[in-house]
Amino acid sequence: MSGGQRSLEGKVGLITGSTSGIGLATAQVLAEQGCNLILHGLLPEDEGQSLAADFAAQYGIRTFFSNADLRQPESIHRFMAQGTEALGSIDILINNAGIQHTDSVADFPLEKWNDIIAINLSSAFHTIQQAVPVMAQKRWGRIINIASVHGLVASVNKAAYCAAKHGIVGLTKVVAIECAEQGITVNAICPGWVDTPLINKQIEAVANSKGLDYHEARYQLVTAKQPLPEMLDPRQIGEFALFLCSDAARGITGASLAMDGGWTAQ
Repeated sequence: MSGGQRSLEGKVGLITGSTSGIGLATAQVLAEQGCNLILHGLLPEDEGQSLAADFAAQYGIRTFFSNADLRQPESIHRFMAQGTEALGSIDILINNAGIQHTDSVADFPLEKWNDIIAINLSSAFHTIQQAVPVMAQKRWGRIINIASVHGLVASVNKAAYCAAKHGIVGLTKVVAIECAEQGITVNAICPGWVDTPLINKQIEAVANSKGLDYHEARYQLVTAKQPLPEMLDPRQIGEFALFLCSDAARGITGASLAMDGGWTAQ
């Protein structure tokens, strides 16, 4: 990038679940490259607007915020229409929002199943359905679905999460094929362990059950599944998403790309 030009200058990116964790880190990476942002998350309206204003001031971009309920298709349609009208386009769509609940199939609460499928899978269908016609008009678009290693393999007590993430992988492939001649690429990133606050409870549970200190419990938790004894930093996923937005990645579509420390290589 000569002359300090930012690689996504003038593009508009929409990231669901972008007020914390992977989504927030990805928003920061894209904003650094000049991408205008439609931010989304479960913040009160005033806090969300404050976050959007901070992004605009820090990165010199235009922003829009919504705390739409992704369980409701009407809310998704309204939020996407408002965001598109406010910023003029959607060039990059990153479906990142997700929730988790663990329980055996026999005991899994129906409400939790419905919410996980709605937020982790169905919301991506609704956002994609709204975004594809906008991208097709420009004959350029990037759709990146944050799936999971659990879109490729299973773990006990994660029936809803694995079903949703496997569904995301399948949805990614179908949309990639449908959009192949429209200048739109569609890919899924499948992370393994990611260093977010959500992991702390699992580490503490291992520590308590085995009488270990935090660091040893963390090591045992990670290496029980993957050879690389490190969790991903959320920003690494953002950097990978940035690469998928680049011209260098224009030939990558319909792929489910593992960032799992060797988890699925075994």
